Amino acid sequence: MSEHFIQIKSLEGDLKISHKKSGFGITVSTKELVYQKPHANYFIKLENIISIMPFDTSEFKAITFHNRRSSGSEIINMSYGIPHYRFYVQDASLHNRSGIFQMGHVQFILPILDELLLVISKYAGLNKIS
Repeated sequence: MSEHFIQIKSLEGDLKISHKKSGFGITVSTKELVYQKPHANYFIKLENIISIMPFDTSEFKAITFHNRRSSGSEIINMSYGIPHYRFYVQDASLHNRSGIFQMGHVQFILPILDELLLVISKYAGLNKIS
């Protein structure tokens, strides 16, 4: 992992699985999911996940996110070869070098391996609807 990643100091629940790549990391416990990227960790309680849906990345090279509270934007490169999913979340918190910030309702598009998705859905209490 890069030295630009912020260490996860505490994690609610028991650690179940962790997946790290050079540009991101995902850690899942029985209570929460932590999405790590350089200089920021997003903490999502599994009970706050409303839904998870597949996201087609075939038309995208990168996605730009605009933050309404600031004038900046963030460009996220898609991770090829890993399926992506759109997470609808009713509450999340951002931990960065400036502090901890509540985000409220938010959507995340995350690269998730099948093994991680099974663990997340199991402990979040989500069922597949066909």
